Amino acid sequence: MTEDLLGYNDMVERAMRSVVREALSRAALHGLPGNHHFYITFRTDHPDVQLPVRLKERYPDEMTIVLQHQFWGLLSDEEGFDVELSFNQRHEHLRIPFDALITFADPSVNFGLQFHVDPESFPGGESQRGPIASDETGPFDSSGRLVDGTGDSEAAAPDGDAGDTGAKVVTLDAFRKK
Repeated sequence: MTEDLLGYNDMVERAMRSVVREALSRAALHGLPGNHHFYITFRTDHPDVQLPVRLKERYPDEMTIVLQHQFWGLLSDEEGFDVELSFNQRHEHLRIPFDALITFADPSVNFGLQFHVDPESFPGGESQRGPIASDETGPFDSSGRLVDGTGDSEAAAPDGDAGDTGAKVVTLDAFRKK
């Protein structure tokens, strides 16, 4: 096989992240229409992720958040997004760079994206992804795949409704050279 000198995998990753950026920008400007809601899983060990120490300690590798009914101050820019969520009746500010995203899903329309994130490229970074630890059921298993909500997977869902979890993840691994 020939070497990909154009970098198609990087182009696809950037394009998928731009979909998330656009969806969050629209939600920031107009709110979430209809039944739309987002499940976003990200690497908490990414150096540019900003979240409270207690959440970082509880989720040292990755975390899933839900943007549905109770979120405030959503702002999206070229590098990432800011949002305020309620955890145990306490408002917390999060800053998440798009490079830290693992998955993005909108189960209301069966839409999902899965990203390639290499934690070893982070400063100081050998980090093993393991199961997500929390109190509420979420849509992803430990490999980042969406589940039907009846499995053992858990997510760090902020206060509020967890919603339907029947979305499908779009993965382009079948087309990537290994």
